Amino acid sequence: QVQLVESGGGLVQAGGSVRLSCAASGRTFSSYGMGWFRQAPGKEREFVAAIDSSGRSTYYADSVRGRFTISRDNAENTMALQMNSLKPEDTAVYYCASGSHYFSGTSSALYDYWGQGTHVTVSS
Repeated sequence: QVQLVESGGGLVQAGGSVRLSCAASGRTFSSYGMGWFRQAPGKEREFVAAIDSSGRSTYYADSVRGRFTISRDNAENTMALQMNSLKPEDTAVYYCASGSHYFSGTSSALYDYWGQGTHVTVSS
C-alpha cells in the first residue's frame, strides 16, 4: 500500500520561508515522478511543482517559479518543497503526489497517489 505523508506546514509571516517534506512508502520511489499541488479555500486544487524520477528535471507553476524549489532524495524516499518569499496568496493545503510515470508534469490526472495534505497559512 502506497503511503505519502506530508509534514512541515504551519503559520508564517509574509516574506518568510517554510519547508515541506513528503515521506513515501509502498512503491519503488525512484521509479516515479513526484509533485506538489495546493488547494486554497474555495478554490480548485492547482499544480505547484513537479520533479522527475531522477531528480534532475523540475517544473514550476508561474506563480511560484523563482520562490519555491522542489527536490527529492531517492535514498531516503523523501521529497521536499522549499518555499521562500511567501505571500498571503500562497495560503493553502499543500498535497504531495506520486506520479504514474517517470515525470507526470502538471496534470493531477497523471498522479496515482496523494497525501493527506498539510496546511500553510501566510499572514500579511
